[in-house]
Amino acid sequence: MMNMLAQVVMERCDLLASISEEPDRLTRRFATDAMRRANELAAAWMRDAGMAVRQDNIGNLIGRYYGSGAGTLVLGSHLDTVRDAGRYDGPLGVMVAIACVQALQDQGKQLPFAIEVVAFADEEGLRYGTSYLGSKAYTGTFDPAYLNLCDADGISMREAISAAGGDPDAIPLDKRNRDDLLGYCEVHIEQGPVLEAQGLPGGVVSAIAGQTRATITFRGEAGHAGTVPMSMRRDALTAAAEFVLAVEETARAEPGLVATVGQLAVQPGASNVIPGETTVSLDLRHAEDAIRERALALVYDKAEEIAAKRGVSLTHRLIQENSAMRCDPHLTTLFAEAIVSLGHEPLHLVSGAGHDAVTMSQITPIAMLFVRCKGGVSHNPAESVEVEDVAVAIEVLSRFLRQMSK
Repeated sequence: MMNMLAQVVMERCDLLASISEEPDRLTRRFATDAMRRANELAAAWMRDAGMAVRQDNIGNLIGRYYGSGAGTLVLGSHLDTVRDAGRYDGPLGVMVAIACVQALQDQGKQLPFAIEVVAFADEEGLRYGTSYLGSKAYTGTFDPAYLNLCDADGISMREAISAAGGDPDAIPLDKRNRDDLLGYCEVHIEQGPVLEAQGLPGGVVSAIAGQTRATITFRGEAGHAGTVPMSMRRDALTAAAEFVLAVEETARAEPGLVATVGQLAVQPGASNVIPGETTVSLDLRHAEDAIRERALALVYDKAEEIAAKRGVSLTHRLIQENSAMRCDPHLTTLFAEAIVSLGHEPLHLVSGAGHDAVTMSQITPIAMLFVRCKGGVSHNPAESVEVEDVAVAIEVLSRFLRQMSK
């Protein structure tokens, strides 16, 4: 049965991957028509599995499978993507959750608690640069100031939510009551190579690394590329280039630290003009908050040194910061026991990637199950999982639910 459900999950991930804003690659941003179509498809699958379905004002899709007693266990992940994405980061977790509920309905089973499957509207933060919008609305931690953020086309978040059918001012009303929550569990591809190297289909997440996102802007002086001597230039781009290498050097010197500069904006952006302003993004992560914070301070100090040496000014802005988070010991143990019952080693892993579980941990205990992915590749069209591993994930989550029922 699990192999059949796993095949359905794979097919559904393929169908979702065909829903994109761009014809030649998978890109599905928050509050777009592509997200609307993805939600409509997932909503139909939720209803087929016996769930009552609704969508909140931020765009979270929520399916509820009623139980015979009090309490609710939340399962889920996200349906938005990065640009030029793979098809499993996010959607796999939603589809596995739906498959487990489908199995319960097919067997005519009702648990002593309800299950709420949530397909979060925005985890990646591609459109507005602020991730976890969906889970923040769900947990009541959404900052109304986000509504004033604008995307690359100048569309404010308030406008986008309204155009998508939501009421921006009603988002606080969607806050989930934590009183009946039993926990939140998320199935996700590993996005790393450890499980494949160990020959294991899945693993248990023990913690999620803390993360800092910021932007750093170097301001020099634009000038003619042919007339300003090299010794007299205040080139903002060369300062930024030196900073990028300093970020890499800092991360390589600290075990477990990862740092990425993934965006770079140059002004005025002409081939014959010395760059007068350059803004770069910074993504810094570590499982220990103290180490991440110390590294951030060091990176900022290096930026100041570079700016002073090159005669440019410097500003930096914090975009988002999440503390490292430990998964709930009880729920994690239940996942490990389910894996062992299938004859596999219960490998525990720290997630270097952020997940909606980070936000959900503010209102309920959380646990995560990783699924092996080929080569550890993610945020890339080459993302790949095996149907046999997906079947294991469905079986592990199903056994987890049975243990929760005792």
